Amino acid sequence: MFVPRADGCYIATQAGRDRCLHIGTRTMSELLQLASPSTKPSSNGHPLAPHPLEPLTAAEVAQAVSILRAASKLTPTTRIVSIALQEPAKELVHQGAANIPRAAFAVLFDNGANACYEAALSLATNSLTSFRHIPGAQPTMTIDEQVECEQAVLNSDEFKAKLKEHYGVDGTELVMVDIWSAGNYGSEEDRTRRLARPLCFLRSDATDNGYVRPIEGLRPVVDLNTMQVIRVEDYGRWPLPPGEANYAATRVPNQRPDLKPIDITQPAGPSFEVNGYQVRWQKWNFVIGFNAREGLTLHHLRYNDAGQERSILYRASLTEMVVPYGDPGPTQRRKNAFDVGEYGMGMCANSLELGCDCLGLIKYFDAHMCTSRGEPLLIKNAICMHEEDYGIGWKHTDRRLPETPEVRRSRRLVISSVSTVENYEYGFFWYLYQDGNIQLEVKLTGILSLGAAGPEAKPKYGTLIAPQLYAPNHQHFFNVRLDFDLDGQPNTVLQVDAVADELDENNPFENAFYAKSTKLLSESQARAHLNLETCRTWRIVNEQSLNSVGEPVGYKFFPGDNAFPLASKNAWWRKRAGFVESHVWVTPFHEAENYGAGDYPNQSSGGDGLIRWTAQDRPIANTDVVFWYTFGHTHIPRAEDYPVMPTAYIGFLLKPSGFFSQNPANDVPPSPRKQGASKSCCH
Repeated sequence: MFVPRADGCYIATQAGRDRCLHIGTRTMSELLQLASPSTKPSSNGHPLAPHPLEPLTAAEVAQAVSILRAASKLTPTTRIVSIALQEPAKELVHQGAANIPRAAFAVLFDNGANACYEAALSLATNSLTSFRHIPGAQPTMTIDEQVECEQAVLNSDEFKAKLKEHYGVDGTELVMVDIWSAGNYGSEEDRTRRLARPLCFLRSDATDNGYVRPIEGLRPVVDLNTMQVIRVEDYGRWPLPPGEANYAATRVPNQRPDLKPIDITQPAGPSFEVNGYQVRWQKWNFVIGFNAREGLTLHHLRYNDAGQERSILYRASLTEMVVPYGDPGPTQRRKNAFDVGEYGMGMCANSLELGCDCLGLIKYFDAHMCTSRGEPLLIKNAICMHEEDYGIGWKHTDRRLPETPEVRRSRRLVISSVSTVENYEYGFFWYLYQDGNIQLEVKLTGILSLGAAGPEAKPKYGTLIAPQLYAPNHQHFFNVRLDFDLDGQPNTVLQVDAVADELDENNPFENAFYAKSTKLLSESQARAHLNLETCRTWRIVNEQSLNSVGEPVGYKFFPGDNAFPLASKNAWWRKRAGFVESHVWVTPFHEAENYGAGDYPNQSSGGDGLIRWTAQDRPIANTDVVFWYTFGHTHIPRAEDYPVMPTAYIGFLLKPSGFFSQNPANDVPPSPRKQGASKSCCH
């Protein structure tokens, strides 16, 4: 229903969620379209067939739980860590095989036995097809465990006694608990128990920004199997920082009075067509995916080139990320988090809001999962999709005809999701462009994980951002998996370096340089770092598919900002995060190789994932290749990052490089001119 407000805004109430829409003179049918853009048919008037890579529906998740219960795999101490689509064979998808049977893959953990299990489920036959124990593995912490862990700390008599001893505080009503993963530092308990090492903070009142008052000297250790605090590590008494710094609108006085509204409208509706999780937009066809571990994924990206549907990327996903901190102090030294493998980026996803997270004419996609006890879990609006104007796409003014410049505006499609992992927010924004470009931009915001400092301290390993409050230095490393199927599966990766030519008679002005391409033949040869001196990029080509000038078709990978890990190679977190040892990796496709740090990085001893796989040094030329990219952001905090961080940006760009015969955006029509007599921006 729609309820009018005095400011001309209508509240659209849907499934218990209010969204504000500026409607003007729109009709009720238009309001309904804006509140939830409907599925559109394809251009030939027929609905798009369901795609076999679409994520599980709520009914399929419930069916998977039912299969596990019927097979007696869910005991009173068993938790469901995740249930996701078990993706069908790539060959079947490329062949367009009809009625591919749906299947699910589940990860379970038995707290009573401290044991991890994997289950494969046939949804077509309603049966359990395989079930196996994974020795020594600690899977992702579930949302339920995180909630229960916080309560275990708040209810701990030992923690209450320490709180009273250090700060004179009775009770834990104002204590905030961040459930930090325990990691692995070589001890027996790291190897044999399922642990968490929370960080705790003390609010001044119920709505206070808790991070500004860290309980620096105390760190509880929780056994997640028994949900008991097994000890509280005491590193001495640290005074609570005296200041306050809130960011909520209700607690920030004197907000700017001169900010005028921006309203994005598309009177004729969006240019995309949607059926389920399958999307068509500006010659692009693809499938949106989502799962508890990776969060947002993109599948089967194709581009319609002169009537031919050409494959580019089969699957694009965030496989892992690690946030290592650089402070050796006793409370801070164990701070590192594998946010994908330890927490689950999908399980931490936000429900996005129109006008807040997303602006314009939006299509939302929900995420269907389950709790660790098998109850339905719906993240409403987990994914947001919309179009954005992106400035000038191309322009030229013929000097002989200056009165008739040709200019086309660029438009991009945005597919995004935002996850909150304790103090940090991570926005994952995939952009598709009319000229064939593909971009990923990660947006980092949220609140710094803070520590207390002494009254006269000048922290060496962080930045003092308020009296007795500092932000430790840290880094963020992301690993992305790009499964290329460029005009088919046999692809090759070239490392491209811009190099100066020899100084000889052929280079008399000593100005010559050229792009040197090195064909990567093996996994060990492909391991590489960025090189600013040679403007290093990578080109993925299909040697069996030639373009209009007889060269292999290709896409070029352009890295963005990056970093090297600053911890020693012997640092415990780095042993577990082998993917940070190179910026670029290339592997032959293998259906079981999906995560840069391996399947189960939580409390692992390391050595898994890309480090282990590429040690085989398999051939990678002219085969079904996967391109892996590790990119890092080094954060030396600023006072301006407090109390809440302005967004930082990092990512990469894929651009067609000989894939098309000419600029694929050459056929974009001119935009209507907003002023003057001309009807468009080209005449």
